[in-house]
Amino acid sequence: MNTEKITSIAAPLVLALAVGAGALWPLQADASLALAPKYACVACHQPATKVVGPSWKDIGAKYGDGKGTAAQLAASIKAGSSGKWGPMPMPPQAQVPDADLQALAQWLLDGAK
Repeated sequence: MNTEKITSIAAPLVLALAVGAGALWPLQADASLALAPKYACVACHQPATKVVGPSWKDIGAKYGDGKGTAAQLAASIKAGSSGKWGPMPMPPQAQVPDADLQALAQWLLDGAK
């Protein structure tokens, strides 16, 4: 096959893959938003208001923009913590599957939108 023929086949394929990946992004965000009530995160956390724990917005501001990774945040959620946001401890969430922890953490870092 000559280079021109490969390029003419590859370019539309790359474009289709990019468009397809972009179309899936809202589905991933919706799935992450659905995970918050599924695992009762909403009992202590809300989008913009501190309840028992910090708001999703505050978590994103503290750890987003390269200040932390989704893997670090997921590990913190799984293990629980104390003293990061005040005296109220975050209980461990070891029952949440790692894939869901990762999705929730990335969603928070992306601004919980």
